Amino acid sequence: MSVALPTPDQVRAVAEQCGLALSDEDVVSFRGLMQGSVDAYNVVAAMPDEVPVVKYPRTPGYRPGPEENPRNAWYRKSSVKGAASGKLKGKVVALKDNIMLAGVPMMNGSSTLEGFVPDFDATIVTRMLDAGAEIAGKVHCESFCMSGGSHTNATGPVHNPHKMGYSAGGSSSGSAVVVALGEVDMAIGGDQGGSIRMPASFSGVYGMKPTWGLVPYTGVMPIEIFIDHTGPMTANVADNALLLEVLAGDDGFDPRIKSPVVPDYTRSLGLDIKGMKIGILKEGFEQAGAEAAVNESVREAAKRLASLGAIVEEVSIPMHMLAPAIWTPIGTEGMTQTMMMGDGYGLSRSDLYSTALMDAHRSWRGQADSLSETTKLMLLFGTYINNNFGPRYYGKAVNVSRRLTAAYDKALETYDLLLMPTTPIKATPLPAPDASREDYIARAFEMLPNTAPFDITHHPAMSLPCGMVDGLPVGLMLVGRHFDEQTIYRAAHAFERSGDWKSM
Repeated sequence: MSVALPTPDQVRAVAEQCGLALSDEDVVSFRGLMQGSVDAYNVVAAMPDEVPVVKYPRTPGYRPGPEENPRNAWYRKSSVKGAASGKLKGKVVALKDNIMLAGVPMMNGSSTLEGFVPDFDATIVTRMLDAGAEIAGKVHCESFCMSGGSHTNATGPVHNPHKMGYSAGGSSSGSAVVVALGEVDMAIGGDQGGSIRMPASFSGVYGMKPTWGLVPYTGVMPIEIFIDHTGPMTANVADNALLLEVLAGDDGFDPRIKSPVVPDYTRSLGLDIKGMKIGILKEGFEQAGAEAAVNESVREAAKRLASLGAIVEEVSIPMHMLAPAIWTPIGTEGMTQTMMMGDGYGLSRSDLYSTALMDAHRSWRGQADSLSETTKLMLLFGTYINNNFGPRYYGKAVNVSRRLTAAYDKALETYDLLLMPTTPIKATPLPAPDASREDYIARAFEMLPNTAPFDITHHPAMSLPCGMVDGLPVGLMLVGRHFDEQTIYRAAHAFERSGDWKSM
Protein backbone atom coordinates (compact mmCIF):
# COMPACT_ATOMS: atom_id res chain seq x y z
CA MET A 1 0.00 0.00 0.00
CA SER A 2 1.67 3.20 -1.15
CA VAL A 3 0.91 6.87 -0.53
CA ALA A 4 0.15 9.16 -3.48
CA LEU A 5 0.64 12.91 -3.63
CA PRO A 6 -2.79 14.48 -2.98
CA THR A 7 -4.56 16.07 -5.90
CA PRO A 8 -5.28 19.81 -5.77
CA ASP A 9 -8.91 19.04 -4.89
CA GLN A 10 -7.80 16.74 -2.06
CA VAL A 11 -5.54 19.48 -0.70
CA ARG A 12 -8.46 21.91 -0.76
CA ALA A 13 -10.74 19.39 1.00
CA VAL A 14 -8.16 18.74 3.72
CA ALA A 15 -7.59 22.46 4.13
CA GLU A 16 -11.31 23.01 4.65
CA GLN A 17 -11.37 20.20 7.22
CA CYS A 18 -8.51 21.95 9.06
CA GLY A 19 -10.15 25.38 8.87
CA LEU A 20 -7.57 26.76 6.41
CA ALA A 21 -8.33 29.14 3.56
CA LEU A 22 -5.90 28.42 0.70
CA SER A 23 -5.49 30.27 -2.56
CA ASP A 24 -4.74 28.36 -5.77
CA GLU A 25 -1.12 29.42 -5.38
CA ASP A 26 -1.12 28.05 -1.79
CA VAL A 27 -2.43 24.72 -3.04
CA VAL A 28 0.35 24.43 -5.62
CA SER A 29 2.96 25.42 -3.02
CA PHE A 30 1.81 23.01 -0.34
CA ARG A 31 1.52 20.14 -2.85
CA GLY A 32 5.13 20.66 -3.85
CA LEU A 33 6.24 20.78 -0.22
CA MET A 34 4.43 17.49 0.50
CA GLN A 35 6.42 15.48 -2.06
CA GLY A 36 9.33 14.81 0.30
CA SER A 37 6.97 13.47 2.97
CA VAL A 38 5.18 11.27 0.41
CA ASP A 39 8.55 9.82 -0.60
CA ALA A 40 9.43 9.12 3.05
CA TYR A 41 6.08 7.39 3.66
CA ASN A 42 6.70 5.14 0.68
CA VAL A 43 10.14 4.21 1.97
CA VAL A 44 8.40 2.98 5.14
CA ALA A 45 5.68 1.28 3.07
CA ALA A 46 8.31 -0.74 1.18
CA MET A 47 9.99 -2.04 4.35
CA PRO A 48 8.99 -5.41 5.88
CA ASP A 49 6.97 -5.01 9.08
CA GLU A 50 8.48 -5.96 12.44
CA VAL A 51 6.26 -8.67 13.92
CA PRO A 52 7.03 -11.70 16.11
CA VAL A 53 7.72 -15.05 14.47
CA VAL A 54 4.89 -17.57 14.73
CA LYS A 55 6.38 -20.56 16.54
CA TYR A 56 3.74 -23.29 16.61
CA PRO A 57 1.86 -24.78 13.62
CA ARG A 58 -1.88 -24.42 13.31
CA THR A 59 -4.73 -24.40 10.81
CA PRO A 60 -7.53 -21.84 10.36
CA GLY A 61 -9.84 -24.35 12.00
CA TYR A 62 -13.59 -24.32 11.50
CA ARG A 63 -16.71 -22.63 12.73
CA PRO A 64 -18.74 -25.16 14.74
CA GLY A 65 -22.43 -25.58 13.93
CA PRO A 66 -25.32 -25.27 16.39
CA GLU A 67 -25.30 -28.97 17.30
CA GLU A 68 -21.69 -28.62 18.50
CA ASN A 69 -22.15 -25.11 19.85
CA PRO A 70 -25.65 -24.85 21.37
CA ARG A 71 -24.86 -21.82 23.51
CA ASN A 72 -23.06 -20.00 20.68
CA ALA A 73 -19.92 -19.74 22.80
CA TRP A 74 -17.40 -20.80 20.12
CA TYR A 75 -16.34 -18.75 17.12
CA ARG A 76 -13.56 -20.97 15.71
CA LYS A 77 -12.15 -24.31 16.82
CA SER A 78 -8.51 -24.84 15.89
CA SER A 79 -6.14 -26.90 18.00
CA VAL A 80 -2.68 -25.35 18.49
CA LYS A 81 -0.40 -27.57 20.54
CA GLY A 82 2.38 -25.97 22.54
CA ALA A 83 5.71 -27.13 23.90
CA ALA A 84 6.30 -30.71 25.03
CA SER A 85 6.58 -29.65 28.68
CA GLY A 86 5.88 -26.71 30.94
CA LYS A 87 3.61 -25.38 33.69
CA LEU A 88 0.52 -25.66 31.50
CA LYS A 89 1.21 -29.08 29.98
CA GLY A 90 -2.10 -30.92 29.73
CA LYS A 91 -4.17 -27.73 30.04
CA VAL A 92 -6.57 -26.69 27.27
CA VAL A 93 -7.21 -22.98 26.83
CA ALA A 94 -9.77 -20.92 24.89
CA LEU A 95 -9.08 -17.37 23.69
CA LYS A 96 -11.50 -14.50 23.74
CA ASP A 97 -11.93 -13.41 20.13
CA ASN A 98 -10.23 -10.04 20.59
CA ILE A 99 -6.93 -11.91 21.04
CA MET A 100 -4.72 -12.47 18.01
CA LEU A 101 -3.98 -16.08 17.07
CA ALA A 102 -1.99 -16.04 13.85
CA GLY A 103 -3.64 -17.79 10.93
CA VAL A 104 -7.02 -18.14 12.67
CA PRO A 105 -9.86 -15.72 11.80
CA MET A 106 -10.88 -13.06 14.32
CA MET A 107 -13.98 -10.86 14.35
CA ASN A 108 -14.11 -9.43 17.90
CA GLY A 109 -17.87 -9.86 17.87
CA SER A 110 -18.44 -7.49 14.93
CA SER A 111 -19.41 -8.27 11.34
CA THR A 112 -17.30 -5.30 10.21
CA LEU A 113 -14.12 -7.17 11.18
CA GLU A 114 -15.14 -10.63 9.99
CA GLY A 115 -12.61 -12.07 7.55
CA PHE A 116 -9.58 -10.60 9.31
CA VAL A 117 -6.79 -13.11 9.96
CA PRO A 118 -3.98 -12.01 12.34
CA ASP A 119 -0.36 -12.41 11.25
CA PHE A 120 1.21 -12.84 14.69
CA ASP A 121 0.34 -14.28 18.09
CA ALA A 122 -0.44 -12.16 21.13
CA THR A 123 2.32 -12.27 23.74
CA ILE A 124 0.10 -14.20 26.15
CA VAL A 125 -0.63 -16.79 23.45
CA THR A 126 3.07 -17.43 22.91
CA ARG A 127 3.65 -17.64 26.65
CA MET A 128 0.90 -20.21 27.13
CA LEU A 129 2.12 -22.32 24.22
CA ASP A 130 5.71 -22.10 25.46
CA ALA A 131 4.40 -23.39 28.81
CA GLY A 132 2.90 -26.48 27.13
CA ALA A 133 -0.76 -25.43 26.80
CA GLU A 134 -3.02 -26.41 23.95
CA ILE A 135 -5.09 -23.58 22.44
CA ALA A 136 -8.51 -24.99 21.51
CA GLY A 137 -9.65 -21.99 19.49
CA LYS A 138 -11.48 -18.68 19.73
CA VAL A 139 -14.66 -18.01 21.71
CA HIS A 140 -17.24 -15.33 21.09
CA CYS A 141 -17.16 -11.99 22.81
CA GLU A 142 -19.46 -9.00 22.60
CA SER A 143 -19.34 -6.63 19.64
CA PHE A 144 -16.01 -4.82 20.02
CA CYS A 145 -16.31 -5.83 23.69
CA MET A 146 -18.83 -3.05 24.32
CA SER A 147 -21.34 -4.86 26.55
CA GLY A 148 -21.69 -6.42 29.98
CA GLY A 149 -24.53 -8.56 28.62
CA SER A 150 -24.06 -11.42 26.16
CA HIS A 151 -26.45 -10.32 23.40
CA THR A 152 -24.44 -8.01 21.09
CA ASN A 153 -22.27 -10.44 19.08
CA ALA A 154 -23.02 -10.20 15.37
CA THR A 155 -23.61 -13.97 15.18
CA GLY A 156 -26.27 -13.91 17.90
CA PRO A 157 -26.42 -14.09 21.70
CA VAL A 158 -24.28 -16.30 23.93
CA HIS A 159 -26.41 -18.24 26.41
CA ASN A 160 -25.76 -18.71 30.12
CA PRO A 161 -24.22 -22.12 30.94
CA HIS A 162 -26.76 -22.69 33.75
CA LYS A 163 -29.94 -21.51 32.02
CA MET A 164 -30.60 -21.15 28.30
CA GLY A 165 -32.16 -17.84 27.32
CA TYR A 166 -30.27 -15.95 30.01
CA SER A 167 -27.20 -13.73 29.75
CA ALA A 168 -23.76 -15.23 30.27
CA GLY A 169 -22.36 -11.77 31.03
CA GLY A 170 -19.96 -9.85 28.84
CA SER A 171 -17.88 -9.00 27.17
CA SER A 172 -15.88 -12.22 27.73
CA SER A 173 -19.09 -14.22 27.35
CA GLY A 174 -17.80 -17.24 25.44
CA SER A 175 -14.77 -17.52 27.73
CA ALA A 176 -16.97 -17.88 30.80
CA VAL A 177 -19.33 -20.36 29.16
CA VAL A 178 -16.75 -22.85 27.86
CA VAL A 179 -15.01 -22.87 31.25
CA ALA A 180 -18.27 -23.32 33.16
CA LEU A 181 -19.30 -26.20 30.87
CA GLY A 182 -15.93 -27.92 31.28
CA GLU A 183 -15.12 -27.73 27.57
CA VAL A 184 -11.71 -26.21 28.40
CA ASP A 185 -9.64 -25.95 31.54
CA MET A 186 -8.91 -22.25 31.19
CA ALA A 187 -9.81 -19.23 29.12
CA ILE A 188 -8.53 -15.72 28.60
CA GLY A 189 -10.80 -12.72 29.06
CA GLY A 190 -10.41 -8.98 28.71
CA ASP A 191 -11.59 -6.29 31.11
CA GLN A 192 -12.13 -2.57 30.53
CA GLY A 193 -15.29 -2.09 32.61
CA GLY A 194 -15.65 -5.52 34.18
CA SER A 195 -15.58 -7.81 31.15
CA ILE A 196 -13.73 -10.64 32.92
CA ARG A 197 -15.54 -10.33 36.23
CA MET A 198 -19.13 -9.76 35.02
CA PRO A 199 -19.32 -12.97 32.95
CA ALA A 200 -17.50 -14.80 35.74
CA SER A 201 -20.25 -13.64 38.10
CA PHE A 202 -23.16 -14.47 35.78
CA SER A 203 -21.70 -17.85 34.74
CA GLY A 204 -20.18 -19.12 37.97
CA VAL A 205 -16.43 -19.19 37.26
CA TYR A 206 -13.32 -17.58 38.69
CA GLY A 207 -12.22 -14.43 36.86
CA MET A 208 -9.18 -12.31 37.74
CA LYS A 209 -8.64 -8.78 36.47
CA PRO A 210 -4.97 -8.34 37.33
CA THR A 211 -3.37 -5.08 38.30
CA TRP A 212 -3.05 -2.81 35.26
CA GLY A 213 0.47 -3.22 33.93
CA LEU A 214 0.99 -6.81 35.10
CA VAL A 215 -0.06 -8.81 32.01
CA PRO A 216 1.02 -7.65 28.53
CA TYR A 217 -1.84 -6.56 26.27
CA THR A 218 0.35 -6.96 23.18
CA GLY A 219 -1.62 -8.58 20.36
CA VAL A 220 -4.99 -8.02 22.00
CA MET A 221 -7.30 -5.57 20.21
CA PRO A 222 -7.37 -2.49 22.44
CA ILE A 223 -10.28 -0.35 23.50
CA GLU A 224 -8.37 2.26 25.50
CA ILE A 225 -4.86 2.03 26.91
CA PHE A 226 -5.78 3.41 30.37
CA ILE A 227 -8.33 0.67 31.06
CA ASP A 228 -7.13 -2.31 28.96
CA HIS A 229 -6.63 -5.47 31.05
CA THR A 230 -6.42 -9.14 30.11
CA GLY A 231 -6.41 -12.09 32.50
CA PRO A 232 -7.43 -15.65 33.42
CA MET A 233 -10.89 -17.22 33.71
CA THR A 234 -10.97 -20.72 35.19
CA ALA A 235 -13.12 -23.29 36.98
CA ASN A 236 -10.99 -23.20 40.13
CA VAL A 237 -8.58 -20.93 41.97
CA ALA A 238 -5.49 -23.09 41.52
CA ASP A 239 -5.73 -22.98 37.71
CA ASN A 240 -6.31 -19.23 37.85
CA ALA A 241 -3.16 -18.63 39.89
CA LEU A 242 -1.14 -20.99 37.70
CA LEU A 243 -2.25 -19.29 34.51
CA LEU A 244 -1.46 -15.82 35.84
CA GLU A 245 2.09 -16.99 36.62
CA VAL A 246 2.51 -17.79 32.93
CA LEU A 247 0.84 -14.64 31.60
CA ALA A 248 2.44 -11.96 33.77
CA GLY A 249 5.59 -9.91 33.23
CA ASP A 250 7.15 -7.46 30.82
CA ASP A 251 7.38 -8.45 27.15
CA GLY A 252 9.38 -5.47 25.91
CA PHE A 253 6.48 -4.18 23.80
CA ASP A 254 3.58 -3.10 25.98
CA PRO A 255 4.00 0.43 27.41
CA ARG A 256 1.35 -0.35 30.04
CA ILE A 257 3.68 -2.70 31.91
CA LYS A 258 4.50 -1.47 35.40
CA SER A 259 4.92 -4.80 37.13
CA PRO A 260 7.62 -5.64 39.61
CA VAL A 261 9.09 -9.15 39.65
CA VAL A 262 6.27 -11.65 39.09
CA PRO A 263 5.78 -13.89 42.14
CA ASP A 264 4.73 -17.53 42.17
CA TYR A 265 1.04 -17.01 42.78
CA THR A 266 0.45 -20.69 43.41
CA ARG A 267 2.46 -20.39 46.64
CA SER A 268 -0.52 -18.48 48.07
CA LEU A 269 -2.71 -21.58 47.78
CA GLY A 270 -3.47 -23.67 50.84
CA LEU A 271 -2.55 -20.96 53.34
CA ASP A 272 -5.04 -20.10 56.05
CA ILE A 273 -6.57 -16.64 56.37
CA LYS A 274 -6.52 -16.29 60.15
CA GLY A 275 -6.07 -12.64 61.01
CA MET A 276 -6.57 -11.42 57.44
CA LYS A 277 -8.55 -8.15 57.51
CA ILE A 278 -11.37 -7.88 54.98
CA GLY A 279 -13.46 -4.74 54.58
CA ILE A 280 -17.05 -5.22 53.40
CA LEU A 281 -17.57 -2.19 51.15
CA LYS A 282 -20.89 -0.70 52.28
CA GLU A 283 -21.52 1.17 49.02
CA GLY A 284 -20.96 -1.99 46.99
CA PHE A 285 -24.31 -3.28 48.29
CA GLU A 286 -26.20 -0.03 47.60
CA GLN A 287 -26.10 0.19 43.81
CA ALA A 288 -29.29 1.07 41.95
CA GLY A 289 -31.25 -2.06 41.11
CA ALA A 290 -29.28 -4.28 43.51
CA GLU A 291 -31.08 -7.56 44.22
CA ALA A 292 -31.60 -8.38 47.87
CA ALA A 293 -30.93 -12.08 47.29
CA VAL A 294 -27.59 -11.32 45.62
CA ASN A 295 -26.55 -9.04 48.49
CA GLU A 296 -27.59 -11.68 51.00
CA SER A 297 -25.55 -14.41 49.29
CA VAL A 298 -22.46 -12.20 49.32
CA ARG A 299 -22.94 -11.27 52.98
CA GLU A 300 -23.27 -14.97 53.83
CA ALA A 301 -20.02 -15.58 51.98
CA ALA A 302 -18.38 -12.86 54.07
CA LYS A 303 -19.55 -14.67 57.21
CA ARG A 304 -17.95 -17.85 55.89
CA LEU A 305 -14.64 -16.00 55.48
CA ALA A 306 -14.99 -14.81 59.07
CA SER A 307 -15.57 -18.41 60.19
CA LEU A 308 -12.25 -19.28 58.55
CA GLY A 309 -10.46 -16.78 60.79
CA ALA A 310 -10.60 -13.55 58.81
CA ILE A 311 -11.47 -10.29 60.55
CA VAL A 312 -14.43 -9.02 58.58
CA GLU A 313 -15.74 -5.47 59.15
CA GLU A 314 -17.83 -2.99 57.21
CA VAL A 315 -16.04 -0.04 55.62
CA SER A 316 -17.45 2.98 53.80
CA ILE A 317 -15.90 4.64 50.74
CA PRO A 318 -18.55 7.15 49.57
CA MET A 319 -16.65 7.99 46.39
CA HIS A 320 -17.29 4.44 45.16
CA MET A 321 -20.77 5.57 44.13
CA LEU A 322 -19.28 8.22 41.83
CA ALA A 323 -16.80 5.85 40.20
CA PRO A 324 -18.98 4.78 37.23
CA ALA A 325 -19.43 8.45 36.32
CA ILE A 326 -15.65 8.96 36.41
CA TRP A 327 -15.18 5.88 34.23
CA THR A 328 -17.64 7.15 31.59
CA PRO A 329 -15.52 9.85 29.85
CA ILE A 330 -12.48 7.56 29.85
CA GLY A 331 -14.37 4.59 28.44
CA THR A 332 -16.46 6.60 25.99
CA GLU A 333 -13.86 8.95 24.55
CA GLY A 334 -11.06 6.41 24.75
CA MET A 335 -13.15 3.90 22.80
CA THR A 336 -14.16 6.52 20.23
CA GLN A 337 -10.74 8.03 19.62
CA THR A 338 -8.55 4.95 20.06
CA MET A 339 -10.53 1.92 18.95
CA MET A 340 -12.78 3.50 16.34
CA MET A 341 -11.25 6.70 14.92
CA GLY A 342 -7.75 5.39 15.69
CA ASP A 343 -8.31 2.10 13.81
CA GLY A 344 -7.84 0.10 16.99
CA TYR A 345 -4.65 1.71 18.25
CA GLY A 346 -4.49 5.46 17.83
CA LEU A 347 -1.12 7.14 18.30
CA SER A 348 1.50 8.16 20.83
CA ARG A 349 2.55 4.94 22.49
CA SER A 350 5.48 2.60 22.00
CA ASP A 351 3.38 -0.47 21.34
CA LEU A 352 3.59 -3.39 18.93
CA TYR A 353 1.02 -2.25 16.37
CA SER A 354 -0.87 -4.75 14.25
CA THR A 355 -0.99 -2.86 10.99
CA ALA A 356 -2.96 -5.73 9.46
CA LEU A 357 -5.66 -5.26 12.09
CA MET A 358 -5.60 -1.50 11.60
CA ASP A 359 -6.11 -1.91 7.85
CA ALA A 360 -8.96 -4.38 8.34
CA HIS A 361 -10.69 -2.40 11.08
CA ARG A 362 -10.79 0.80 9.00
CA SER A 363 -13.59 -0.77 7.00
CA TRP A 364 -16.11 -0.11 9.79
CA ARG A 365 -16.60 3.36 8.32
CA GLY A 366 -18.30 1.90 5.27
CA GLN A 367 -20.41 -0.50 7.34
CA ALA A 368 -21.31 1.62 10.37
CA ASP A 369 -25.00 0.77 10.22
CA SER A 370 -24.14 -2.84 11.06
CA LEU A 371 -22.33 -1.91 14.30
CA SER A 372 -24.00 -3.02 17.53
CA GLU A 373 -26.33 -0.56 19.23
CA THR A 374 -23.88 -0.27 22.15
CA THR A 375 -21.02 0.64 19.82
CA LYS A 376 -23.20 3.13 17.96
CA LEU A 377 -24.20 4.84 21.22
CA MET A 378 -20.62 5.16 22.46
CA LEU A 379 -19.40 6.29 19.04
CA LEU A 380 -22.14 8.90 18.64
CA PHE A 381 -21.74 10.39 22.09
CA GLY A 382 -17.94 10.22 22.06
CA THR A 383 -17.85 12.03 18.71
CA TYR A 384 -20.32 14.66 19.97
CA ILE A 385 -18.16 15.32 23.02
CA ASN A 386 -14.97 15.54 20.95
CA ASN A 387 -16.57 17.90 18.42
CA ASN A 388 -17.86 20.27 21.09
CA PHE A 389 -15.44 20.00 24.01
CA GLY A 390 -12.34 18.18 22.81
CA PRO A 391 -10.66 15.74 25.24
CA ARG A 392 -10.86 17.93 28.36
CA TYR A 393 -13.36 15.66 30.16
CA TYR A 394 -11.27 12.58 29.40
CA GLY A 395 -8.30 14.39 30.92
CA LYS A 396 -10.23 15.56 33.96
CA ALA A 397 -11.63 12.07 34.57
CA VAL A 398 -8.11 10.62 34.51
CA ASN A 399 -7.02 13.32 36.97
CA VAL A 400 -9.98 12.67 39.29
CA SER A 401 -9.41 8.91 39.10
CA ARG A 402 -6.26 9.48 41.16
CA ARG A 403 -8.47 10.74 44.01
CA LEU A 404 -10.63 7.64 43.67
CA THR A 405 -7.52 5.45 43.72
CA ALA A 406 -6.36 7.18 46.88
CA ALA A 407 -9.73 6.52 48.54
CA TYR A 408 -9.42 2.78 47.96
CA ASP A 409 -5.73 2.83 48.90
CA LYS A 410 -6.60 4.53 52.21
CA ALA A 411 -9.00 1.70 53.06
CA LEU A 412 -6.44 -0.87 51.94
CA GLU A 413 -3.98 0.55 54.48
CA THR A 414 -6.29 -0.94 57.14
CA TYR A 415 -7.70 -3.91 55.24
CA ASP A 416 -5.92 -6.58 53.23
CA LEU A 417 -8.91 -6.90 50.87
CA LEU A 418 -12.20 -5.21 50.05
CA LEU A 419 -15.31 -7.36 49.48
CA MET A 420 -18.57 -6.65 47.63
CA PRO A 421 -20.90 -8.23 45.05
CA THR A 422 -19.21 -8.50 41.66
CA THR A 423 -22.49 -7.62 39.98
CA PRO A 424 -25.43 -6.27 41.99
CA ILE A 425 -27.72 -8.57 40.02
CA LYS A 426 -27.70 -12.15 38.80
CA ALA A 427 -27.99 -13.02 35.10
CA THR A 428 -30.98 -11.48 33.33
CA PRO A 429 -33.02 -12.88 30.43
CA LEU A 430 -31.50 -12.16 27.03
CA PRO A 431 -33.32 -9.36 25.18
CA ALA A 432 -35.89 -10.59 22.67
CA PRO A 433 -35.00 -10.16 18.98
CA ASP A 434 -37.56 -7.33 18.77
CA ALA A 435 -36.44 -5.62 22.00
CA SER A 436 -36.30 -1.85 21.94
CA ARG A 437 -32.97 -0.11 21.67
CA GLU A 438 -33.52 1.13 25.23
CA ASP A 439 -33.86 -2.42 26.58
CA TYR A 440 -30.94 -3.65 24.47
CA ILE A 441 -28.70 -0.93 25.93
CA ALA A 442 -30.00 -1.40 29.48
CA ARG A 443 -29.14 -5.12 29.40
CA ALA A 444 -25.62 -4.19 28.28
CA PHE A 445 -24.63 -1.73 31.00
CA GLU A 446 -26.78 -2.32 34.09
CA MET A 447 -24.36 -4.66 35.86
CA LEU A 448 -21.06 -2.73 35.88
CA PRO A 449 -21.15 -0.21 38.79
CA ASN A 450 -18.98 -2.34 41.10
CA THR A 451 -16.55 -3.58 38.47
CA ALA A 452 -15.78 -0.47 36.38
CA PRO A 453 -14.15 1.50 39.24
CA PHE A 454 -11.19 -0.85 39.46
CA ASP A 455 -10.42 -0.56 35.76
CA ILE A 456 -9.65 3.14 36.24
CA THR A 457 -7.92 2.73 39.62
CA HIS A 458 -6.07 -0.36 38.33
CA HIS A 459 -6.44 -2.44 41.52
CA PRO A 460 -6.51 -6.23 41.08
CA ALA A 461 -10.02 -7.64 41.48
CA MET A 462 -11.33 -11.19 41.27
CA SER A 463 -14.84 -12.60 41.01
CA LEU A 464 -15.51 -15.94 42.66
CA PRO A 465 -18.83 -17.80 42.75
CA CYS A 466 -20.54 -17.83 46.15
CA GLY A 467 -23.98 -19.33 45.72
CA MET A 468 -27.02 -19.75 43.48
CA VAL A 469 -30.23 -17.72 43.33
CA ASP A 470 -33.09 -19.05 41.20
CA GLY A 471 -30.71 -21.46 39.48
CA LEU A 472 -28.20 -18.75 38.56
CA PRO A 473 -24.76 -18.01 40.08
CA VAL A 474 -23.87 -15.10 42.35
CA GLY A 475 -20.43 -13.53 42.25
CA LEU A 476 -18.37 -12.16 45.14
CA MET A 477 -15.56 -9.72 44.31
CA LEU A 478 -12.30 -9.39 46.23
CA VAL A 479 -10.16 -6.30 45.59
CA GLY A 480 -6.54 -6.01 46.67
CA ARG A 481 -3.62 -3.64 46.75
CA HIS A 482 -1.78 -3.00 43.50
CA PHE A 483 0.32 -6.03 42.51
CA ASP A 484 -0.95 -8.03 45.50
CA GLU A 485 -2.81 -10.74 43.61
CA GLN A 486 -1.29 -13.23 46.07
CA THR A 487 -3.55 -12.08 48.91
CA ILE A 488 -6.63 -12.35 46.71
CA TYR A 489 -5.68 -15.90 45.72
CA ARG A 490 -5.00 -16.84 49.34
CA ALA A 491 -8.49 -15.73 50.43
CA ALA A 492 -10.24 -17.09 47.32
CA HIS A 493 -8.64 -20.52 47.71
CA ALA A 494 -9.53 -20.72 51.39
CA PHE A 495 -13.12 -19.83 50.52
CA GLU A 496 -13.23 -22.36 47.67
CA ARG A 497 -11.99 -25.15 49.93
CA SER A 498 -14.63 -24.35 52.57
CA GLY A 499 -17.44 -25.91 50.55
CA ASP A 500 -19.21 -26.31 47.24
CA TRP A 501 -20.22 -22.81 46.14
CA LYS A 502 -23.37 -24.09 44.42
CA SER A 503 -24.82 -25.24 47.75
CA MET A 504 -23.83 -22.19 49.80
